[in-house]
Amino acid sequence: MTSSVLLAFLFLLLFLGLLLFFSARVGRGQKPSLRRIQAFEAVKGFAGRAVEAGRALHLSLGTGSVADITTADSLAGLYTLDYLAEQSATTGISPIVSMADPTVMLMAQNTVRSAYGSDKAKAAEAYRDIRWIAPQPAAYAAGVMNLLDMDDVETNIMIGKFGDEYLLMGETAARRGMSHVGGTSDPNVLPFIYATAQETLLGEEIYAGGAYLQKRPLHIASLLAQDTMRWIVGIVILAGVVATSLGIING
Repeated sequence: MTSSVLLAFLFLLLFLGLLLFFSARVGRGQKPSLRRIQAFEAVKGFAGRAVEAGRALHLSLGTGSVADITTADSLAGLYTLDYLAEQSATTGISPIVSMADPTVMLMAQNTVRSAYGSDKAKAAEAYRDIRWIAPQPAAYAAGVMNLLDMDDVETNIMIGKFGDEYLLMGETAARRGMSHVGGTSDPNVLPFIYATAQETLLGEEIYAGGAYLQKRPLHIASLLAQDTMRWIVGIVILAGVVATSLGIING
C-alpha cells in the first residue's frame, strides 16, 4: 500500500468517525444553526404558491443517471423531490417531474410512492406527473421547453446534472416569468443559471437539500463532518508549508 493510498484511507476513517460523532450529537438534539441559503427557502414556499395559484410546479432532475459519475447530482435532485412529494401528499397537488434517464425515473417513482405510503390511488395519480422525456440532452431540453410552454406551470426548480442545454430551458422559464431555482455542480453551467434563475445553488450546495429541506440528522451530521474535514485539511496544508519553510522537512 502506497503512502498516498494509506493517507486517503486514514482520512476516510477520520471522516467516518466524525460522521458518527456528529450523528450522535444531532440525535441528542444538539443541532447547529445552518447558514441561510435563499434558494432552499424559496423551494419551501413553492408548493404553497402553486396551490394558491392553482397551477403546477415543475422539477427537473437533469440529464444525469444513478449509475455513473453523475449519481451525486441526480440524488441531490431526488432529495428535493422527496421534500416536494411529502408536501404534495399533504396538499394533494403533485409536482411535474422530468428527467432524461430512465433509472432516475424509477428512483423518482419510488420517492413518490414512499411519500404517499399506503394510499396507492393517489400515488398512481402522482405517477402520471413523472415524465421521462428523452435520453439525449438536446431532446430532453426540447421536451422541457415544450412542457414549460404548454403546461400551466407556476414555479420551476432545476437541480441535477446539466450541460449547455440548461440555457434553453432556463431561458424559457425566465421568458414566461416563472419563479425559478436552479442548481448544479458543474461550474461551466453556473453562468447560465445566474442568467436565468432568481435563486441559485452553487456547486456543493445542491447536496445539502436533505439537511436544509428535511432537517435529517444524518445529513446535518454530514455537513458538520465535511466542514471539520476542511479545517483539518487546511491546518495540515498550512503546517506542511510552515515546516517546509523552516527547513523542518524537505520540500
